[in-house]
Amino acid sequence: MTRANGTGGTSDGFIPVPEAALVHREPAGGAEKAREAEDRVSEHGSRRGELVDLPGAAPDGGWGWVVLAATIVVLALTLAFPSCVGIFYTDLQNEFHASNSETSWVPSIMTSVLHAGGPICSVLVERLGCRATVMLGGVLSGVGMAASSFTQSIEQLYVTTGVITGLGFCFSFQPAVTILGHYFVRRRAFANALSSTGTALGLCTLPILGNYLHTELGWRGSFLVLGAVLLNCCVCGAVMRPLRAPARRSPPLFMNSGPLPPEEEGARKGRGRTRRVLSCVAASLSKHMAFDQLLHNPRYCAYAAGITWMMLGFVVPLIYLVPYATAYGMEQSRAALLLSILGLVNIVVRPPFGVIFGMPWFKGRHIYVFAWALLVNGLSNGICCVGPGFPVLLVYVIVYGLSMSVVGSLMFTVLMDVVEMSRFPSALGLLAIMESVTLLIGPPLAGVLIDWTGQYFYVFFASSAVVASSAVFLMVAFYWLDTKERKLSGQSPPSTPPGSARPSVDLAPGCGYSSVPTEGDKDKALFNGAENVTGV
Repeated sequence: MTRANGTGGTSDGFIPVPEAALVHREPAGGAEKAREAEDRVSEHGSRRGELVDLPGAAPDGGWGWVVLAATIVVLALTLAFPSCVGIFYTDLQNEFHASNSETSWVPSIMTSVLHAGGPICSVLVERLGCRATVMLGGVLSGVGMAASSFTQSIEQLYVTTGVITGLGFCFSFQPAVTILGHYFVRRRAFANALSSTGTALGLCTLPILGNYLHTELGWRGSFLVLGAVLLNCCVCGAVMRPLRAPARRSPPLFMNSGPLPPEEEGARKGRGRTRRVLSCVAASLSKHMAFDQLLHNPRYCAYAAGITWMMLGFVVPLIYLVPYATAYGMEQSRAALLLSILGLVNIVVRPPFGVIFGMPWFKGRHIYVFAWALLVNGLSNGICCVGPGFPVLLVYVIVYGLSMSVVGSLMFTVLMDVVEMSRFPSALGLLAIMESVTLLIGPPLAGVLIDWTGQYFYVFFASSAVVASSAVFLMVAFYWLDTKERKLSGQSPPSTPPGSARPSVDLAPGCGYSSVPTEGDKDKALFNGAENVTGV
């Protein structure tokens, strides 16, 4: 059994026992008893839920598998949930006498807030740690859905289901993905692909559960029960133990931590205070929003632009598939089955894809596989334009599910490739903010299109054009960047792993350890400014 070294870390990468847990206060002369108490803590784990020192805990094994299982459940309850709202789409229209565009704001706001809350989530992760933030998200999402069952207008539903539940999803989803990247290094592509099966698991089970609850309890009773189901995110967050004792918390952002410098003592209420506030805000934005990556990392800039444009049409088919099928006479239970089949395809396909994409040959090629899968995904939406029959839609969900499996398996892996792991939480937060804009306006624009034309297939045609064009942009942009890099550096193609060792990267407090660098770490040597962390 390896004991903590007293500095908050161990030489073997094990989960350390917090120093406070090893201190056993005894009367004078009780040093031997204190040592025995320390042995008991090391052998049986710390008391009151403190961290324990388990062999093989991390990285790439041990307790990481438990964290991976918890992340799968969190993603099933968060990322897949907005598509489940489509089952109650017609009921919400009839209950509140709303149009397609007005009703579509409910899942749109939920999905948008899920991504837009990234900076707030980043601050909470720094202050509270990943575990507490995930649990807070579970409480918010559960309360939001429960409160939705008592709403009396569509505007109230925007707040409860859209804002509160969406923010809870954000607080659960992003820390879970972040801490998983810290637990897995060599097997990171496999772990990300396996965790993405959580979205598929949610797509497979939530429509069946939602349809059953809708039949038995109506939409209000269903929302109340689904709120209780979402509280399971708290259980998942409880097992996401940090890999080391969290660093001592810094003072609040706008609170003075000591006496002012002499030159500012006379300006406490003047321009000096304004400058300090602005400086704190600028430092916070730089830390939690990766503007430096957006300005100086061309790969991140291209990836963020492509993903932002993609999200304008990527989730729209999932929201309108059930209304499209039921509008042409298909039974709602059979239409909900289509979403379950889509989720089942993802569950079966994503794990082997994770193993395949973790092979050395794919190192440096993840973005191109991702872009080709995205192109197939976009073009598959055109199948729905053939007709609303069950056989046609069945072919659609199979093709869409296969391509969606690759996209979901590689989305976070590609982001970890193009940025340093130390900047991943803030890069994810900024990308989520950008995505939230298109996610917010995508479904309502589709609703307006339906209200104008009276036909659903125009929505699938527009989604096909948007997603396919984003895939072409990513292919062209990264091919140009790779060509430019080879010309500037004279190095081998990006698929060849660099031979020289690189220094380790410090991760976010409360979440991780010093991991091996990602592919994004080499960009700072090729593009000036990629390492700028403290300035906007």
